[in-house]
Amino acid sequence: MTWLLLLLMCGTGAGIPGAFAQTSRSKKPAPVRPTRWPIVSLRVEGSHNYTEAQILAITGLKTGQLAGKDDFEAAREKLAATGMFETVGYKFGPSGDKDGYAASFQVVEVSPAYPIRFEELGVPDKDLTAYLRAKDPLFAPRLAATKAVLERYRGWIKEYLAAHKADDQIIAKVTPTGPNEFAIVFRPSRSDPAVAEVSFEGNEVIPSTVLQNAIAEVAVGAPYKETSFRQFLDMSVRPLYDARGRIRVAFTKIAVTKASDVQGLAVKVTLTEGPAYDFTGVRVAGAEHFNGARLLRTAKFKTGGVADFDEIGKGVDRIKKALAHQGYVLSDVHIERQIDDAKKTVSLVLHVDEGPQFVFGKLNVNGLDLNGEAAIRKMWTHTPGSPYNPEYADYFLHQVHDLGMFDNLGETRAETKVDEKTHTVDVSLYFKYAPPVEKKKRQGPLGNQSSDDGPNLAGV
Repeated sequence: MTWLLLLLMCGTGAGIPGAFAQTSRSKKPAPVRPTRWPIVSLRVEGSHNYTEAQILAITGLKTGQLAGKDDFEAAREKLAATGMFETVGYKFGPSGDKDGYAASFQVVEVSPAYPIRFEELGVPDKDLTAYLRAKDPLFAPRLAATKAVLERYRGWIKEYLAAHKADDQIIAKVTPTGPNEFAIVFRPSRSDPAVAEVSFEGNEVIPSTVLQNAIAEVAVGAPYKETSFRQFLDMSVRPLYDARGRIRVAFTKIAVTKASDVQGLAVKVTLTEGPAYDFTGVRVAGAEHFNGARLLRTAKFKTGGVADFDEIGKGVDRIKKALAHQGYVLSDVHIERQIDDAKKTVSLVLHVDEGPQFVFGKLNVNGLDLNGEAAIRKMWTHTPGSPYNPEYADYFLHQVHDLGMFDNLGETRAETKVDEKTHTVDVSLYFKYAPPVEKKKRQGPLGNQSSDDGPNLAGV
């Protein structure tokens, strides 16, 4: 019977006291905190060439979807991989109603970016443009001129041409199209004869050697196409005549033959210089926040004589500088010529696009001790909220050097951080200590050592 009792006790759990105790001490597992929340709002900051919708299409993120840090990091990598941006950042946090994320991406676009042109590809430009737009959500009027971007577009163009039975190899090249103007040109890689020499006839006002030197800088060595060669003439030769009032100069004939002494083409340009035009007046349009008469006084235009567009250009630069000093650092001035061929006169209308006004934000000082930083801040006169002057920081650092404020002051530099959304600019000044140069000791007349070194002055 004893063994039966023991067997019954084991069957009811009496022999394993820990069995029930373990069950009674068990706790419910802690709830898992969610790491992904709905995206309530999604913005892009810092874009110029691309729309917000284009950039967000690359990220793959949309409002309403669940997302976490890994999703935002993956979206950042997608944007960086396009080659269109110098830097890409993001931030996210609780939305106003705390029901999800308010997120944004901060981008700095690759600069410079140029317009696209197609030459001799044998297909309609509009059809090729539509194909590229379908391939690239970031297709825009201007394209970043990086190797990765150009190679990607070159591959797409080759793919499109192959589908239309064209097997040409394609090259992409940044090409000048006018004064300070460039374009990315896609064309077949077959080698066209290059320009070897250029001559002129019909010129009297400007010597041929001057004209030849001007055109040689851009045209000699380049493949010859009449369209691009005329652009070279407009870019390099026409300004020479504009500076002499010959604003109606015409390149009436271009003859091309094989060069006799060198390999390539000899190009002969026949031109008509035309009469000199007088500069009769100028007015300003569009400068909403500036007095037009005051801007013209700043420009220092000289009217009444032969129109000199070199001097006119310098006057326009002085206007742009005046606008920049008041925070309009992205301003542009378009020159409209109003020509009276009967009177041989020209007047101008300057269409001023001010752009947004930027203001100074805050000053950061690096490399100085507390006393040095206090001295710099006391001397700095650019107050927060005042129009940002892009020349002030460099001027300020020159003053610090000229005044000799610090002993053994080495390299200084200024860096800016621009907030495109709030139109504020923060300035960081950097100072470095330069140890004094030690001079070699020389032997004195009695054998003692002497030194030309002065006192060892403390650095910044």
